[in-house]
Amino acid sequence: MVALRLIPCLDVAAGRVVKGVNFVGLRDAGDPVELACRYSLAGADELVFLDIAASHEGRDTLVELVRRTAEAVTIPFTVGGGIGSIEGITELLRAGADKVSLNSSAVKNPALVKMGADRFGCQCIVVAIDARKRTHGKEGWDVFVKGGRENTGLDVIAWAREVAHLGAGEILLTSMDGDGTQKGYDLHLTKSVAEAVPVPIIASGGAGSIDDIADAFFKGKASAALLASLLHDGILSVEQIKTDLLNRSLPIRPLED
Repeated sequence: MVALRLIPCLDVAAGRVVKGVNFVGLRDAGDPVELACRYSLAGADELVFLDIAASHEGRDTLVELVRRTAEAVTIPFTVGGGIGSIEGITELLRAGADKVSLNSSAVKNPALVKMGADRFGCQCIVVAIDARKRTHGKEGWDVFVKGGRENTGLDVIAWAREVAHLGAGEILLTSMDGDGTQKGYDLHLTKSVAEAVPVPIIASGGAGSIDDIADAFFKGKASAALLASLLHDGILSVEQIKTDLLNRSLPIRPLED
């Protein structure tokens, strides 16, 4: 059985890690390189580094910050934000990233997913999907881009199936409704996408307790859980979470002795 993963997320704006609620009200949460080192040493399985303002501001990801962060950690590292070309993917992988995360650019140019997978391998291409529950019309979720500012009108399930077909190696699925609320992951959303596609799903948005994380695996069928506020604010540690999940007989990689 493939080990489930705990993945701290570093949302970065203006060179600092930030955290908000429902994608707004951002507050400072620390230095990205410092936090990356802390989580790497603490036993996190991977890291995700997202330059959350890059697409909205129409600029490239901060490559130098990516390079410094990648040099400081010893675990796999995904980078996203403002990546719009094969050249951009190449630059970030050369800067030390293990994977890249495509979001707005994948919607704008789905062929980029296939080109990236063909050139670098599916394992290097993550597609991030920011989902918000519809308040009217057919039940389901819409895909949002540009840091959650723009509704594409795409259906989340249909879009997840398309990017998996194009070659995405995994999907980073964020519930915009749950983001930063610490009220639990949207398990219906996570399970619906996990059952619709043959690739791993990273659950994101809403973790408030260890029970929420366990639910993402047991009930949401996620392959990984993305964590931000819980760790940044010192509410829980990677060690506490892993110890608890191992006690529940979940296949989590144990901490190094």
